Amino acid sequence: MTAIDARALPFAHVLPLSASLSAEGHLALGGLDTVALAAEYGTPLYVFDAATLKAQCRAYLDGFRAADPSSQVLYASKAFLNRPFARFIAQQGLGFDVVSGGEIEVLRAAGVDLATAYFHGNNKTPAELHLAAEAGVGCVVIDNLGEVALVEEAAAAAGRTQRVMIRVSPGIDGHTHEKTTTGILDSKFGLPIVTGAAEEAVRLILASPHLEFRGPHMHLGSPIFETDPYVLATELLAEFIADVCIGKLGAEVSDWSPGGGFAVAYRGEDEAPAIAAYARATVGVMQREADARGFSMPRTSVEPGRSIVGRAGVALYTVGARKDVPGIRTFVSVDGGMADNIRPAMYGSRYEALSAERPLASPEETVSIAGKYCESGDILIKDAHVPRFHQGEVVAIPTAGAYQLAMASNYNLAYRPAVVMVEDGAARLMRRRETAADLMAMDID
Repeated sequence: MTAIDARALPFAHVLPLSASLSAEGHLALGGLDTVALAAEYGTPLYVFDAATLKAQCRAYLDGFRAADPSSQVLYASKAFLNRPFARFIAQQGLGFDVVSGGEIEVLRAAGVDLATAYFHGNNKTPAELHLAAEAGVGCVVIDNLGEVALVEEAAAAAGRTQRVMIRVSPGIDGHTHEKTTTGILDSKFGLPIVTGAAEEAVRLILASPHLEFRGPHMHLGSPIFETDPYVLATELLAEFIADVCIGKLGAEVSDWSPGGGFAVAYRGEDEAPAIAAYARATVGVMQREADARGFSMPRTSVEPGRSIVGRAGVALYTVGARKDVPGIRTFVSVDGGMADNIRPAMYGSRYEALSAERPLASPEETVSIAGKYCESGDILIKDAHVPRFHQGEVVAIPTAGAYQLAMASNYNLAYRPAVVMVEDGAARLMRRRETAADLMAMDID
């Protein structure tokens, strides 16, 4: 491996921590040449860097426990999950935020302690709630008034007392994309404080024999690059705890959560706040408010997903066709696209790209990197400043670890890509590439 300061690589702060140059001058991750990985496993290929994942898990544990020693960090499974990845995250000391019966089943199959899991979602089905109760999910985060009776029924059938929190809508705009803003009043998520729905939910929970109220939860959206929305929302949550939960209803509040939504850098100019800044804007503010309002500081739980796994992942593609439209644009197509990364088409998300074969090459042209699927909107990066890519060249797109694989589809009957974890010169296949047999496995002739 060639000695190189990782900061000398382009887009160093969006590449994984282990990024370096191979002996051939290629981009390397975890001590492995990405061009060689692409040759061995094929493309599209998603590569996760274990060192970056471990560092982010540790940074969240240290950052929030410095502010609240009792804090717990829950990985937001919706960012990416499978059995080996679940075991890896559990080994780092994190719990889990789950939003479906499928995620619960994956954790259970992985041997994860489900007491560390918190179950979210705006429309949990009765079957999912019974599964959660039977499997021993630690906490259910109630999202609407009708759900209180459903969770009570499931807990009673399982013969257990179910710990619950309520997700409230604080009416705070997280200043992110409208499709990922969730803390405002006009949202399908959460119980609004201003309408009295949140208060009524606490009242119903306190009257339910198989439910144990723990406290309020909020989630403002994702990704949030500012800390002021967290400050304002935490102040409102503290007021709700003091005046309604404790003062009016006499409830004990042992826990609270500011949710997640913490940002990660996708592009060279992005600057995400430090974890300590998010901790100050949430835990620090809640502690200040608790002292001022005379209630005991509740335990904090946070739910990072994107900011745990985003930077750790790199997507590798192979360049195919090139189309020059004089005076308009040049399209460079790759062998993936919206089937493995729908975020640009859905959210207008922006990424960087570099050659895995020539990572130090200077940009020579502006092109649009297009996917291979039958949609005009299948553009991974519009107006990317890149070297002149040649057919067959391997291209790397950093910050590919969050939501891309989780939202992947079989559109055009594409095979979902293989996934490898790299560390200290070794690669572990975490998920093989799909096959034609997989595509037809559920067909009934």
